[in-house]
Amino acid sequence: MSETPKNTLQYRFDGPEDAPVLILGPSLGTTWHMWDRQVPELARQWRVFRFDLPGHGGSPAHPAGSVADLAARLLATLDELGVQRFGYAGCSLGGAIGAELALRHPQRVASLALIAASPRFGTADEFRQRGVIVRSNGLDPIARTSPEHWFTSGFAAAQPAITDWAVQMVRTTDPGCYIAACEALASFDVRAELGSIGVPTLVLVGSDDQVTGPAQARTLVAGIPDARLAVVPAASHLAPVEQPAAVTDLLVRHFSTAWQPAYETGQHAIPAAPVKPVLAPPPPPVAPVAEIGPTEAQPEAAIRPDRHDMGLKVRREVLGDAHVDRALASADAFSGDFQEFLTRYAWGEIWSRPGLDRRMRSCVTLTALVAGGHLEELAFHTRAALRNGLTADEIKEVLLQAAVYCGVPAANSAFKVAQAVIREETTPQE
Repeated sequence: MSETPKNTLQYRFDGPEDAPVLILGPSLGTTWHMWDRQVPELARQWRVFRFDLPGHGGSPAHPAGSVADLAARLLATLDELGVQRFGYAGCSLGGAIGAELALRHPQRVASLALIAASPRFGTADEFRQRGVIVRSNGLDPIARTSPEHWFTSGFAAAQPAITDWAVQMVRTTDPGCYIAACEALASFDVRAELGSIGVPTLVLVGSDDQVTGPAQARTLVAGIPDARLAVVPAASHLAPVEQPAAVTDLLVRHFSTAWQPAYETGQHAIPAAPVKPVLAPPPPPVAPVAEIGPTEAQPEAAIRPDRHDMGLKVRREVLGDAHVDRALASADAFSGDFQEFLTRYAWGEIWSRPGLDRRMRSCVTLTALVAGGHLEELAFHTRAALRNGLTADEIKEVLLQAAVYCGVPAANSAFKVAQAVIREETTPQE
């Protein structure tokens, strides 16, 4: 067991030191102990490596806001240990990390198991809303409802000790790291890339999983060229905890038979393949300096990113998919150009500038809307401010400041609008 620097992860090993390495990745809100029931059997054949997500268990609270960042930290940890080639099994967010590794670092992954996973986890709005709930109320509401999302009702009733363990596991997670992990899942979407996963893949799902169920599992199997599906009866989202024997058996069979043999496994560096020399044609003669005319100006599109695409991405991240979809769906021949203008200029040019972070831009926007009396836009920008990381207390301070400089009547109307939005957005859904 080891506590590691910021760019790496806390980890532990079990099993023979000379065995090939098998990594077990945890779900959001859990620790490496979710795999306790699998380790004794898996450690007979493999050097089992488990890790904690940032701020989970005893792991230092250094938030990671993307699945790519989590995968990079895992690889940095493995590089320090000399682990080059490995099998990987991950549950939920741990599965997303596994898919990221298989897509971006295929030479490292020998075989893959995706458990309770999906190429896209719900919608970005759902996870960013969860971040708002945690920022406003702490993790207790999430912790109290975790068992009903993780386990079947029969299991939760019959296993109160495990249910209590699950609640406490979430409660002891660092809120900032949990919110960052929600953001990582909100931005994760590899639906268009599944065909590039080139390793043998087991897709395992609980038959009663209401979070990432059999439908999402079938999407993975349909998209990954070498994938097979296993549905575990009487199991929900944390199938390794609820049906440990069935999950262990499936993992043993998969990694015993589907480990790619073309690469060396274990904790040894893989020598690079010899490079075959390629004879390149001789370079063309270089014109004398005097004969080189002035460089033609490149079109703006060749030197700048597309502002519409960037603006649409930022607009969705700040206002939410549902709001943007409604705005775009209502556009017609008369208003479509205005929606294009908003996306390209307001969101692609201004909100995308690096000079202010999104929290600051939300503060400025709220103040301007109060001053102008634009209460309808104040409502959805209050939601956006919560998504951008402002707390209810910080929004209150912005409106108090606006009362001094924009007028008490304007602030009075603004408080009524913001109060209703904050109550709706920060009330936990039981």
